[in-house]
Amino acid sequence: MKKILLIAGDFSESLEVFFPYQALNMSGFKVISVAPHKKKGDFVTTAVHDFEREDTYTEKRGHKFLINTTLETIDVKEFDGLVLPGGRAPEYLRLDQRILDISKHFIDNNKPIACICHGMQILTAANLIKDRKVTSHPAIGPDIRLAGGKYVSVDINDIVVDKNIVSAPAWPANPKWMAAFIKLLNKK
Repeated sequence: MKKILLIAGDFSESLEVFFPYQALNMSGFKVISVAPHKKKGDFVTTAVHDFEREDTYTEKRGHKFLINTTLETIDVKEFDGLVLPGGRAPEYLRLDQRILDISKHFIDNNKPIACICHGMQILTAANLIKDRKVTSHPAIGPDIRLAGGKYVSVDINDIVVDKNIVSAPAWPANPKWMAAFIKLLNKK
């Protein structure tokens, strides 16, 4: 059974955490969820982001998401894929060197990465997208360019695949995002 690492944090986007967790488990993968400063059995509080009438998304408190393994106990070499959800969590997750090193392992070993919305902040902070075509929430476009990547503007329910990275702008793309990620995982 292939193992997938999902890195979450408080105020990760609810649909970008729960959907991949459930879809991947349903598809026969073992999903391990971790978060800094959390141990097995702890929860992170998610956020619900929506696109209403304002110039940006709105945010409401979401469901609690169970962390099933402590970050310090994982061996990154045991994992076949990585999921980086969006929300507000990536803005502080990118400050954790362990998370940057974990992300680098997946890039260096050409293992599939599913990155959505603000999750791209982790890959940009780790300098891992140079010369790569990726997408994200439009607010992360400047970060992508500064990290040497090519930001691709796509419809909110579309994706971009470049080698081992499947990226999406936000949760409306969840079905295409996970389908493309699973396709990459099944090629390995």
